[in-house]
Amino acid sequence: MPVNPNDPRVKRTRQLLLQSFMELIEQKKNIYSISVQDITDRATVNRATFYAHFEDKYAFLECWMRQKFQKKLERELPNHSISNMSSLRSLIQIVFDFLALTRQYMIRTPENSPYEPLFESAIHKELYQLLFTWLSEEAKAPEAKKAVESTALLISWGILGTAIQWSRDPEHRPAEEMVQEMLVVVAAGLAPVLEQP
Repeated sequence: MPVNPNDPRVKRTRQLLLQSFMELIEQKKNIYSISVQDITDRATVNRATFYAHFEDKYAFLECWMRQKFQKKLERELPNHSISNMSSLRSLIQIVFDFLALTRQYMIRTPENSPYEPLFESAIHKELYQLLFTWLSEEAKAPEAKKAVESTALLISWGILGTAIQWSRDPEHRPAEEMVQEMLVVVAAGLAPVLEQP
């Protein structure tokens, strides 16, 4: 039976599992060696409780990464929303910064590198949802509303893909330069959806 994510008990249990995982990472310094059993033992819940909340360790890790990215957005993006080119630039910068930190962690512990695609996918889901919500609210013309989903998909992958590529060789070009170039491209891609009827 699926759990209700809005139930306060469910939220507390999930937070307990995620907190236990964070403590284990601090202790073990790598993800691959942390098992579901380690997480449930640390959280003092049984494995059945874990699997009532998460399909498997990968679903758990995706939730963990999405939550980390959400927290960064909440801290650094005013009202967790996009309202103008300045906040759009901030969003792009946040993605670059977040990926730089994630990449450093993966390099320090190469055993964690198989999780990179999972983490990148988790970041993309959050980025896409944020852009989709914003564009859905901002699109005025009926034909623009039809393009919201594809525009959010294209822009979110464009931002993330560029940031991933940059994070693999950050010494090649300064992040600020890449962010500014990405902002120009993103603004051009958004124009047809954001133009007033």
